[in-house]
Amino acid sequence: MAVRVASPPPDSGRVVLGRTLPSLLDEAAEQRPNPRALNQRVEGGWEPLSTEAFRRRAEALALGLRGEGLERGDRVAFFTHSDVSFVVGDMACLLAGLVTVPVYLTHAEVAVRHILGESGARAVLVSSPELLERLSAMLPGAEALTLVALWEGEVPSGPARGALPERVRVTSYAALEAQGARALEADADAGRALRDDLDPEDVATLIYTSGTTGLPKGVMLTHQNLTSNVIAAFTGLPTYRRGDEETVLSFLPLTHIFARTLQYGVMWYGSSVYFSDPSRVGEDLLEVRPTFFASVPRVLEKAYERIQAAGAALGGVRGGLFAWALAQARAFDVERPPRGAGALAHALADRLVYRRWREALGGRLKTVIVGGAALRAELATVFAAAGVDVLQGYGLTETSPVMAFNRPGRNRPGTVGVPLAGTEVGVSDEGEVLARGPHVMKGYYLRDGLTAEVIDADGWFHTGDLGDVDDEGFVRITGRIKHLFKLSTGKYVMPRPIEQQLEASPLVDTALVVGEGEKFCTALLFVAGPALEEATGRPIDASALAGPDVQGRYRDLVAAANRDMPHWSTVKRFALLLDELTQESGHVTPKLSIRRDAVLSAYGPVVDALYRDGWPPEGVAVVTV
Repeated sequence: MAVRVASPPPDSGRVVLGRTLPSLLDEAAEQRPNPRALNQRVEGGWEPLSTEAFRRRAEALALGLRGEGLERGDRVAFFTHSDVSFVVGDMACLLAGLVTVPVYLTHAEVAVRHILGESGARAVLVSSPELLERLSAMLPGAEALTLVALWEGEVPSGPARGALPERVRVTSYAALEAQGARALEADADAGRALRDDLDPEDVATLIYTSGTTGLPKGVMLTHQNLTSNVIAAFTGLPTYRRGDEETVLSFLPLTHIFARTLQYGVMWYGSSVYFSDPSRVGEDLLEVRPTFFASVPRVLEKAYERIQAAGAALGGVRGGLFAWALAQARAFDVERPPRGAGALAHALADRLVYRRWREALGGRLKTVIVGGAALRAELATVFAAAGVDVLQGYGLTETSPVMAFNRPGRNRPGTVGVPLAGTEVGVSDEGEVLARGPHVMKGYYLRDGLTAEVIDADGWFHTGDLGDVDDEGFVRITGRIKHLFKLSTGKYVMPRPIEQQLEASPLVDTALVVGEGEKFCTALLFVAGPALEEATGRPIDASALAGPDVQGRYRDLVAAANRDMPHWSTVKRFALLLDELTQESGHVTPKLSIRRDAVLSAYGPVVDALYRDGWPPEGVAVVTV
């Protein structure tokens, strides 16, 4: 198999093998101590935890867990919020040689039962009694479970235990930490003995990928998988400073490897981390005033939409000034900053307009790392013009996760950047993106056959993504192999490019292009109700979708998206739907990826109406371009 390989640039970071995750915390505590390393929101403000206190608590909890009979290699599940309860528990398990198994709080009950059962989890760490109550109904099938530990709240007993099996002991983090502290008093070297027992090749975590079809499968990642990825990524980001100079807002789920690997990195560098959640991001940006955060594209898209809406509401001179500055930002060349008269115009736009955009993000933000989905090039360009580096990266759970990312001074919007130091990213003759290096997983848990299907004899991990590599080593992702479909004419269609064009409009929440086995392409457009109401100046309901003005707006969007596509890939008809695709409905994964098969199954009658000229379901408008 011929593979075209993208090589990392010479200054792309350090390659370091043979490290464990607790060693990164030890290094931070000894060389970059921070009195506000971890910050938990409490009533009235933020409660800090220093680097050294974090290390002490994790060590005590590790010894407490081992004192409960858990042994090296045992699995410990997490049903926690993405905050200090996760971070302390995770590091404790890693120190104890236990394998962490994070569970998404949004997983369906069948998925949670599957994860707890297949992993053989012996313990579960839980943030609160409320989460324990939700979890308890899913525990009877977890035959190996013997221990539950609560981060906060009263430990239930008697009838308050609800559906918890009698064999399961319920305790608290605090009680386990106290038990571990006593073990340290009896043997001051107990913590060191735990560290000495660790091997970089030990499995550190078992992450069940949500997937877009079927039950999740467990990805085994070792300490070395993760530490090599952390070190290469952070040393390859020269603008990120060591010590307490960086303030990080963390709001992505730590159950996902993207946020978790970044947490290990900011821990290692000694940064101050404030744990938020997606519902509070706008408020916490202004309060915390971060210099750095990681995001999925949708968060930035919403911020950009708010900027555009605020500008559109301005009138007169201020409105004209905003329009001029926005046009300047859209034309900004990230790779070649303006000079001469262009630099003067940019400085004026920054003084009058862009600084207000930065103030809305807290005023100190320098860098945003984006992953999880494709980022529109326009977003990276506009925010770069405003002085914020938006760096798109790329990776999968199976690659720990970072394979490539854009860097300040080497940022090419529309690509996912260049590879990390020590990693190989290649593209096969068939256009599939491949990866090889110390970051590639050990395999899928209990699924050797599936592992052999995705990691070939030469060590290449097959991502299932389609992409290409340019002459300077920048990687571009163009779609998913399984999303390709074939028309009855024999032509193949790659749906993502036109879907991304349509989703670039604030009027479209989600676009799905379909046409497998048909003569032409059609699309399901899930409209953004609030944006459409603002654009039309009236409430939007199902009857409004039949209006010529609304249909005209979307017909123009589809026509514009069709313009640069091969004629067989263009959308000939589309359906307008007011429904919202959510995790709760089963149409969106915890990573915010669309479960295409689930959506197409649920909306089969709509697709049928697009092709058979049948009467569409109530509340759906079918439009011909």
